[in-house]
Amino acid sequence: MAKVSMIQRQLKREKLVAKYAAKRAAIKEQLENRDLALGDRVQLVMKLAKLPRNSSATRLNNRCQVSGRPKAYYRKLKMSRIALRDLASKGEIPGMVKSSW
Repeated sequence: MAKVSMIQRQLKREKLVAKYAAKRAAIKEQLENRDLALGDRVQLVMKLAKLPRNSSATRLNNRCQVSGRPKAYYRKLKMSRIALRDLASKGEIPGMVKSSW
């Protein structure tokens, strides 16, 4: 089980990303305009830099919804390999059986 503080930090980041997504997208769209003067582009980059760092979508990690583990995460199932194995061993995932050879 992941530390509760790490899970809460991740939730805080998700809220910040959602809050600043429109503002970030607008600034980035303006930056794509290559006709802008260098001074204007620098001003836009500074505006982007003044936004909170945790409002960037690249700061988000995928976390297991069962245990909160950030590593060995299966996107399709939204859980880590360890939680998947535990649930499969208990027979709680339909159609999944533990293999052995």
